Amino acid sequence: MNIYWIYILKNKNTGEPYYGYTNNLDRRLKEHDIDNKWKFIGCEGYVSELDARERERKLKHYGQARTHLKNRLRKSFQ
Repeated sequence: MNIYWIYILKNKNTGEPYYGYTNNLDRRLKEHDIDNKWKFIGCEGYVSELDARERERKLKHYGQARTHLKNRLRKSFQ
């Protein structure tokens, strides 16, 4: 069974969040140079690729989705 991941990163320099989608979380975090440029905030796993893509789209385009997520993960964003 494949798991599709939505991941949340925070830029170490600017503090800006980044929301991404992948089916290989380890590879994608390495590509982002997670140790130097980004802080890993969290991830959500989905069995359905369509659900994962829809969630990523909502996080990138709808402020309310980001606001709810940031409220849930407020300590992680610090």
